[in-house]
Parts: sequence; C-alpha cells; structure tokens
Amino acid sequence: MGKLKNTGLISLGVIAGVAASLQFSAMAQKQVDPALPLEELRQLADVFGLIKSDYVEPIEDKKLLTDAISGMVASLDPHSAYLDKVAYAELREDSQGKFVGLGIEIGLSEDGYIKIVSPIEDSPAYRAGIKAGDLITRLDGTPVKGLSLDESIKKMRGEPGTKVSLTIARKDAPKPLVFVITREEIHQKSVKAKMVEPGYAWLRVAQFQEPTVDDLAAKITELYKQDPHLKGLVLDLRNDPGGMLQGAIGVSAAFLPKDVAIVTTNGQLPESKQIFYGRAEYYALRSEGDALAKLPTEVKKVPMVVLVNTGSASASEIVAGALQDYKRAIILGSQTFGKGSVQTIRQLTADTAVKLTTARYYTPKGRSIQAKGIVPDLLVDENADGDGLNSLRTREADLEKHLSNDRDKEAAKNIRDEAEDELRIVAAEKRRKPLEYGSKDDFQLTQALNHLKGFPVQLAKAEPKIVQVNDPKKPDEKK
Repeated sequence: MGKLKNTGLISLGVIAGVAASLQFSAMAQKQVDPALPLEELRQLADVFGLIKSDYVEPIEDKKLLTDAISGMVASLDPHSAYLDKVAYAELREDSQGKFVGLGIEIGLSEDGYIKIVSPIEDSPAYRAGIKAGDLITRLDGTPVKGLSLDESIKKMRGEPGTKVSLTIARKDAPKPLVFVITREEIHQKSVKAKMVEPGYAWLRVAQFQEPTVDDLAAKITELYKQDPHLKGLVLDLRNDPGGMLQGAIGVSAAFLPKDVAIVTTNGQLPESKQIFYGRAEYYALRSEGDALAKLPTEVKKVPMVVLVNTGSASASEIVAGALQDYKRAIILGSQTFGKGSVQTIRQLTADTAVKLTTARYYTPKGRSIQAKGIVPDLLVDENADGDGLNSLRTREADLEKHLSNDRDKEAAKNIRDEAEDELRIVAAEKRRKPLEYGSKDDFQLTQALNHLKGFPVQLAKAEPKIVQVNDPKKPDEKK
C-alpha cells in the first residue's frame, strides 16, 4: 500500500498516494507487430539463463519473469505498474469503496501514536465504542509507537471474521481501554457534507470511487432539505488523489449545464481519443438510471468555491479544471499536483493486471494539466501565516520519468526556486499538526466563505494581502 503524504487522514483500506484517473477494460485485442526485436529478446533469454545457472542462490522462474514484467512497465512513467494479486485486489477494493477492516479514519499523533480521527458510521469500530480523539497505543499487544501508518494499517486489516485487539488511551479514562473488534467488510462513503453556517454548505469528495456520484447526489439532496435557499457551496477537493474518471465527470456534471463537455483525452488507441460529456452514459456506474436527474435545479446556479491544494490530483483536477473553464466556480487554494494522464487497467489473469498510462487529458478549453496542475483563481495558504504541510508535498513535475506537458513545454520542467525551498524549510521547522478539513480551524474554508459573502480574502503572499471581491455571484469579476 502506498503512502499518502502529509494528509493526516488515512481511511483503512484506501489505496494511498496519487490515485489514477482509472478506466477498467479487458486486455486490448491489438495485432502484435511481427517485427519483434529478436536480438533484444535473445538477450533477455540469455540473461534469464545466466541468472538461473550462475546466481549465488536459486531463483524461481516465476519471480524472475514477474519482476521483468514489473520493471518493464515501471520504466514508462510513475503511474504505470504491474499489479500482482495483492495490489490488484487492493485497487479493486479501493475503486469500489469497500474493504475489510475496522472502519476508522486515522492519523499519526504528535507523540507517535495512532490517533482516531473518526470511526466510520455503523462500522465494527463505531459499534464497539471507539471515539474520535482516541489514541491507539497497542495492536494485539504490540506497541504502535514507531510504526508507520502503513504498518499499522496492515496490522488492522485482515480476513472477515478475524479479531484484532486495540489498546486505547482516552483523555477522560483513568486507565487504558482494551477493545477486541471483529473485522468485516466496510462500505466507505467518499463524500461528506454539512452546513457550516446558516445558508452555506461544505461538500467534500475525498476520492473518486464507483459510489461517488450516487453519494454526492444523496448529500446534495440532504443539504437542500436542510436549507432550500443555499447562498453558497464550498466543494472541497483538497488532498483528493483522484480515482475513477467516471466519478470526476459525474461530480462536474452535477454543477454544470446539461450535456457540456467535461474532459477530452488523447492517446495512441482510437478509444483514447474521446470527448466526455456531462451525461449519465459517461458517469453512471452503479445506479439504475441517472443519479443526478433529481437534484434540485438550484445546484446548477448556487455560488461556488472549489478548494484545492498540492494533494489534489488527477480526477480532482479534472473537476477543478472544468468548473474553472466554464467560470462556474472560483478555485481557491494552492496549485494542484499536475497529474494529467489517464490509466487503464488491463487484466492479465484472474488475479493480475497492468495499470498502463493510455492517454493525456485536457480541460474543456484544451488546457493540459500534466506536470503543471490547476492554478487557483485565488491563491490562499493552508494557514494564516503560511502554507504549512502543503509546502512539503511532491508534485508530478518532481517525479522521475513523468510525462511532459504536450501543450506547454515550459510547464513540464521541474523548477524549484530559492523562495519555494525556503517555504519548505519554514514549514518543516514549524511541525504543524495535520489539518482537519471542515473544522472551525480550517483557514482556507474560512476564506472560501469570506469570498462567497463578498468579504475580504487573505491571499498567499510573503506579505499577507487582502483582496476584495465585489460580487460573489460573479466570480470572474475580482480585483
């Protein structure tokens, strides 16, 4: 399982890292070129034979060949990979929004323990009485201090029906509490929503999965039941690493005029040269019919701000780019990750597959996001005095062998000037706590609400600068 850098929130079972804009398909039935590089294939066979005969200890044929496949695919770009049985199973679980575990969102506390951010509703952990703020000090009697999040996650996952013991430190408990919890399949919601102030709603998409469009429609409906006359909506895509392409199309379509183009793709295969529109045929995956068909019509017009940061990647950049191109929303935060490519899953066997980059994607106006990202309309730091942990994140352009930006060659270069390095050093020295999105201490959310109300917004500058937006209903008119 990969590592989701600096989020502070990890859902057990979620594949971390920068997720792909994924499409699933059977192995392409493509005619093999008869002019194979026979000399190189002979060399491969010779090396295989040398390892089998001369290496210091015996190596299984399967391992050698599997590693050769893995190395060949991994040499292409950072997002292409060979998926063995474990990796392929995790990817399918992640895209379906379900996994086997306890049902908790966790983060590392300052003193090295595992902090419970939130139990997932109706999960084993929730029913056992695990609470937000609890600290896990031991797993099956083993101290967790010093373990990485990935190592802790592996210990908490397992087969359905098996048990795990959690030793919990709770503020108001005089001594540690021990919970024995039975693992089961967890159905995770990728969308959260709440009214943050009267008339103003917060809607967060944590990752784009198969249920995302259905979940989004349900949350929007709930918000409008609470307040049929919303004055403003904040769509939070910070640290959303991407996921299903169809989810990005559906989320965009919920707020845009009917049938508009959301994203275009281009690659070698004819099927990769496409325009995707905001219609159910392009985003419906799970539900019968169109999950967005019964949404309140007001959602197409409510003033919007989209929150993004360096952790917003791939599918989340598709949404931000589409809403920005159509001037449907103001984009607020920091420049996004810059992953403008689509990965297709080609199944090899029942248990293995190849994740292969098959296309670049472009916003409705033809902008390429690859190695550049979405530049917000309003650049706002994570905190009032700087960009915090967000300054420490890696971007697509920092990755070795990343694809170039075919429409903006300069944007593909990895340029990090002294000012940016200085910001990273400052952020590291401050050792800030990971931010809980949607909380009362969420500075960027506060600035988004200020914009929607027409109040001043504090921009990200060496010297904090205030921008006044005259009319939040016209986000393209600002100064």
